[in-house]
Amino acid sequence: MSGRMAATPRRAGRVPAPAARPAPGLRERKKASLRAAIQRQALRLFREQGYEATTVSQIAAAAEVSESSFFRYFPTKEDLVRWDAFDPLIISALRVQPARLGPLPALRAAFRQVLGELSAAQRAEVRERLALAMTILPARATLLDTLGEPLRQLTAALAARAGRKPADPAVRTLVGAVLGVCLAAMFAAAEDPRADVVALVDEAMGRLEAGLKL
Repeated sequence: MSGRMAATPRRAGRVPAPAARPAPGLRERKKASLRAAIQRQALRLFREQGYEATTVSQIAAAAEVSESSFFRYFPTKEDLVRWDAFDPLIISALRVQPARLGPLPALRAAFRQVLGELSAAQRAEVRERLALAMTILPARATLLDTLGEPLRQLTAALAARAGRKPADPAVRTLVGAVLGVCLAAMFAAAEDPRADVVALVDEAMGRLEAGLKL
């Protein structure tokens, strides 16, 4: 890849791709594992008791952590249905896609790589979280607020792949379109309990890649 880039003249205003980021260390992996365990227990209690009837104390006890530890990982109860571990995995998968792939095909391949490895139980969990995120008013009202950092990372990764700056209007437009089709897939999955959210995201990305023709 580096040889190909060296042989290709760079256009004005284009920027080189950043170096690959190091893999997360043991401390980060342990934190991610505990965060996932807390969320898993919360979803189980939401399923058994209902969202409103489940308290933070009950979730902390089920996950075997203190309430103070709970709040270090999830500042609010709504964060339990908004958080997932996929964003950094998708960004990492995007960065290593073949250079011959354009931004959209590369991102679609990254989605397939990460989401395609989910087990049936994990897919059901994602669908359950999406349904909660779309129906719990506090979570739904602040959904866009939680997308700031993932969108920044996606913008940077797609800009690097295209050899453009993150502030480039074309990059921002593309990222906005990706966000739109993913939100559409999320709403569709929330409305249909039988829907395969992974297939919905892939189909949405395929339509975007084809130019959103009706």
